[in-house]
Amino acid sequence: MKPILGTCYYPEHWSEETWQEDAKKMVELGLRLVRIGEFSWSKLEPSPGNYSWGWLDRAIDVLGAHGLQVVLGTPSATPPRWMIDKYPNMLAYDVDGNPRKFGSRRHYCFSHAEYREEAAFMAEKMAERYSGNAHVHSWQLDNEYGCHDTILSYSPVAKAAFCEWLERKYRRIEALNEAWGNVFWSMDYGDFHEIDLPNLTVTEPNPSHVIDFRRFSSDQVALFNKVQAEAVRKHCDKPLIHNYMGRITEFDHYKVGDDLDIASWDSYPLGFLVDRCGASLEWQQRFERQGDPDLQALHHDLYREVGRGRWWVMEQQPGPVNWAPYNPAPLPGMVRLWTLEAVAHEAEAVCYFRWRQAPFAQEQMHAGLLRPDSKESATYPEIELVAQELSDLGELEVEQADIALIFDYESCWAWETQPQAQGFDAFALVFEFYRGLRRLGLTVDIVRPDRNDFDGYKLVLAPGLFDCTDQLKAKLKSCDALKLIGPRTGSRDSDFRIPNPLPPAIDGLDCTVSYVETFPPRSARAIAGDGAIHTWLEFIETTETVLMNLEDGAPILVGDHDIKYLAGWPDAEGMVSVLLKVAELAGLPTQKLPEGVRKRQIKSHEFIFNHNSFAVEFNGERIPSAGVVINRR
Repeated sequence: MKPILGTCYYPEHWSEETWQEDAKKMVELGLRLVRIGEFSWSKLEPSPGNYSWGWLDRAIDVLGAHGLQVVLGTPSATPPRWMIDKYPNMLAYDVDGNPRKFGSRRHYCFSHAEYREEAAFMAEKMAERYSGNAHVHSWQLDNEYGCHDTILSYSPVAKAAFCEWLERKYRRIEALNEAWGNVFWSMDYGDFHEIDLPNLTVTEPNPSHVIDFRRFSSDQVALFNKVQAEAVRKHCDKPLIHNYMGRITEFDHYKVGDDLDIASWDSYPLGFLVDRCGASLEWQQRFERQGDPDLQALHHDLYREVGRGRWWVMEQQPGPVNWAPYNPAPLPGMVRLWTLEAVAHEAEAVCYFRWRQAPFAQEQMHAGLLRPDSKESATYPEIELVAQELSDLGELEVEQADIALIFDYESCWAWETQPQAQGFDAFALVFEFYRGLRRLGLTVDIVRPDRNDFDGYKLVLAPGLFDCTDQLKAKLKSCDALKLIGPRTGSRDSDFRIPNPLPPAIDGLDCTVSYVETFPPRSARAIAGDGAIHTWLEFIETTETVLMNLEDGAPILVGDHDIKYLAGWPDAEGMVSVLLKVAELAGLPTQKLPEGVRKRQIKSHEFIFNHNSFAVEFNGERIPSAGVVINRR
């Protein structure tokens, strides 16, 4: 693997005289990829059926003539104004029943069949024209599914599509009533078309209703993506990509990725620290110019799984952004660190957003590699440096990690639907396990719950899985790894019912959750040793060996043989204690890293990152602030 760099470019924003100069400068900087076109529908089709391809032809030719490879975006994230006039009912509706109007982007409902067909038709028109163009390297379908809260639509067309989806799934309304437990509160239906969307109810809606609506909404995204993928593939066999977002869990990225060749994501560490990390004010202050030391890495590993081993960063933050509550500038060295961190997690490409800062419209305050006056930005020299470093680094060899951490989108929907403790969040739970593993210097693979097998792993962790299916249980039992299950894993079945036998109901593990206690922030139950349990605590009946317990004697980590169960959500120190124990049992060497220092190993290299704003001594080496050490193994 030899990673390359790129940028996101909008030739339609600039005069054609500028294109030559820009392309020349991109190549001189060491960039090889350029993404274009993803927001250009009104420029490509100014009125229905009236196409204007010339400007895009010329832009691709200019970029390609300088040796740049083009990632061509389909423009379905920004349907033009005339499309709204043609289909007034295509707009999404928010949870309060208000239409989301034209005037920005992502103003469509995934359930609108006619718009879905229009988007596929435009994708096919583009593929017909550019499939044979040697400068087109790959295709990005749409842009950032889920950005701006746009997956869950409560529109009339979504309601009609949901009723049809339910009828296909259950066939008989009696089957739906039974599965949902509608006898409770007299919620029985006589016909599928009586069923409304689960919003604006007096109190919380039936969780079985909600989880099916979340599945339906996710399926609509996968279908929207699939029809575009099929349209492009009629004419082209070049890689298909989508650029996912950070901590967006409203749809199943694995299912969308099944129809694509490469996963990518848009990495904005400083913005995410404030609004997507759940970090304390003290943590935000410590890393406000660096970003959380683990959040980007987790997404790198997640999207490597979504892409079945192939993944990129499609948009890498190069300076202050415009959309967070506050927008600091990266600490000197951080853009280089973020780039090399992505490479360490096996990114094939890292592309910076954007080439030149826009002097107009919504993103005027979002930094680019160039200022609006075309002068180089403050972080431009870092990219120049990292381009040379990647060239000198040579081929990178990769391998499977020793640890698999299961992440499941449906679990995010389930525990958002029925948190039981305010703020119980499946993503946050998995993130804390991931952070704990990284604090111990361990390299991790994020894996999907329906993967074929877990062969080759020494440790597999399954925290907070909503429905731990029989198939997953069988795969876990058959693999040779040490397994750590829980908390809350398998506590509901696919219909959102408490299963019988009670969870976790895993063959070979004599453990039953008898009841659950949740408690507010600043309340915790001390672990005998280090750390505490916060938020979620299960009281278990077990004959298994107790490996860890609370100070009051209640067992929290139990298990004989190769299956262990964790009966609570540990805080940061408690998590390290638990993971030290299971890593030792799995035969994995650990090393407690200084706070803010992280390590990742691949087959050919070891990368050490200092996310701190000060230098750190580590393994006899001084690592400067925002510094990276790369050692060949």
